[in-house]
Amino acid sequence: MTGRQAHRNATLVLSLLMLSIGIALIVETVLGYGSALSPRMLLGVLFLAAGVGRLYVEIKRGRGA
Repeated sequence: MTGRQAHRNATLVLSLLMLSIGIALIVETVLGYGSALSPRMLLGVLFLAAGVGRLYVEIKRGRGA
């Protein structure tokens, strides 16, 4: 495995981890009857957006675009 492949794999793993954390925070807030404007919900949405953004950029870069 080259350094570039290791970096790509690490980026994909960390992006999926960020997605998982975001989803967990959102689900925990909703099931705990938290408000839509709670800091936990905001963090969940931000983690979700960051994970999706990182995945999108990595996939686009992998295609050579």
